[in-house]
Amino acid sequence: MASAPNSSFRPEEARYPPALELPIPRLSKFKVALCQLSVTADKSRNIAHARAAIEKAASDGAKLVVLPEIWNGPYSNDSFPEYAEDIEAGGDAAPSFSMLSEVARSLQITLVGGSIAERSGNNLYNTCCVFGSDGQLKGKHRKIHLFDIDIPGKITFKESKTLTAGQSPTVVDTDVGRIGIGICYDIRFQELAMLYAARGAHLLCYPGAFNMTTGPLHWELLQRARAADNQLFVATCAPARDTSAGYVAWGHSTLVGPFGEVIATTEHEEATIIADIDYSLIEQRRQFLPVQHQRRGDLYQLVDVQRLGSQ
Repeated sequence: MASAPNSSFRPEEARYPPALELPIPRLSKFKVALCQLSVTADKSRNIAHARAAIEKAASDGAKLVVLPEIWNGPYSNDSFPEYAEDIEAGGDAAPSFSMLSEVARSLQITLVGGSIAERSGNNLYNTCCVFGSDGQLKGKHRKIHLFDIDIPGKITFKESKTLTAGQSPTVVDTDVGRIGIGICYDIRFQELAMLYAARGAHLLCYPGAFNMTTGPLHWELLQRARAADNQLFVATCAPARDTSAGYVAWGHSTLVGPFGEVIATTEHEEATIIADIDYSLIEQRRQFLPVQHQRRGDLYQLVDVQRLGSQ
């Protein structure tokens, strides 16, 4: 049995503003689908293909469906402007967005719509839209940490050549719980996951397309670290690997539980993972390891600037 917390350590002050309690979702046990899709240069095909995968996942019982990063066209700086959509305008200006909204409504599912390139004014963003079971947009996350790396002899990519960084963390309340959203490179920044946990997230979703250099080393490691550090669920969804593409994705979409355990995963081919999420495991794991009562608020503090500013 865990010992009583030492009040002199001021654990409640390690998160400022104080951490929120987990809300009670409409569904605390449900099936999630991670659709690891093949992506081509044909946007219309990609949209129809994604819709078919979502419909199949829903028919298999999924109440939450997650799509990959940049699923409606190639992942490249040349392609981002060409495939970008005006989400605010909707309709014909945003066919991918419109499909996601309509299919979420018709199937009555929660949909984390991977990410697409978004055009807003003169800027382009890597954007994830989350839809409720009524088809309404519940939240929109613009990738905060842009993928700018240079590993000599391995991979060089700079999203900042075409994309603008988002300015806001994104937490969405849905039928299937409170979800924190990140996109790919966002998963490397543990502070973002800590903020989401402090805001009462049950689940972190990261559509992502790690590459053949960092994927084998870091993809699963980071997912398990974010889950174990914050004692919550982490779901990732990648595109299927295409070795003929300019950017080759690692694949390996995965669901990780609040003890850092891999619940379900796949290889690099096109596939859909259907797995069970049970949020009662979060409280169970937090009783085993009551770190929220053992933090040293007398030594360190995580400040949620956005929440602080809204008070």
